[in-house]
Amino acid sequence: MENEFAKVMSERTDEELIKIVTVERGSYNPTAIEAADAEVEKRNIDTSEFEKIREKATAEKEQKEKVDSNVVGSGIRFVNFLIDFIVWLILAFIIGLFVQPTDQGMISLIGYILIFGTFIAYYAVMEIKFQKTVGKFVTKTKVVKMNGEKPTDGDIITRTFCRLIPFDRLSFLFVKNGIHDFLSKTKVVKDNVE
Repeated sequence: MENEFAKVMSERTDEELIKIVTVERGSYNPTAIEAADAEVEKRNIDTSEFEKIREKATAEKEQKEKVDSNVVGSGIRFVNFLIDFIVWLILAFIIGLFVQPTDQGMISLIGYILIFGTFIAYYAVMEIKFQKTVGKFVTKTKVVKMNGEKPTDGDIITRTFCRLIPFDRLSFLFVKNGIHDFLSKTKVVKDNVE
C-alpha cells in the first residue's frame, strides 16, 4: 500500500524536505516523515547539506519564536492608537491653520485631502524612518516583519493604507494582530526584540 503522504512530499522542494526530516520532524505525522525520508532517498539529496539547512532553519525558528513571544497585546495597541490619533489630529489641525480656502466647495476637498494626507504621511513617515510612531515611542514598541527584521518601505506603505480599511481598528478585539498587520505581514513587538 502506497503511503498517503507520498504525493504531497513529492511536491516539496529539497530544502522543504530537509527541514521536514530534520528540524520539523516532531511536528509531522510519522507516516508523513516516512514519505519525506523516502522522497529524500529517491531524489538522492546530498545529506551533507542537511546540517547547514538544519542550522539555518533552527535559527529562523528560534527567531520567529522570540518575535512571537514579544508581540504586544490589544491593551498596548489601544494605547498606541489613542496617542497616535491625538498626535494626528493635532498635526492635521496645525496644517489646517495654514490652509484657508475661500471657496466653499474647496473647503470640503481640501479638508478631505488634509485629513487623509496627514494620516498617511504621519504613519508612513514615522514607521519608515523609526519603525514606530509617537504612540509606539511612549509604549516602547516597534513594527517588525514576521521574522523580526525591519520592514521594507513597501511593507510600511501597505500597512499604512490598510489602516483605512473599515473596522480595522476593531480587529484587535478578536486577534492579537489586526487586519493591517496581517495584510502587510508585520507585527508590533516590545522594543527589546532584536
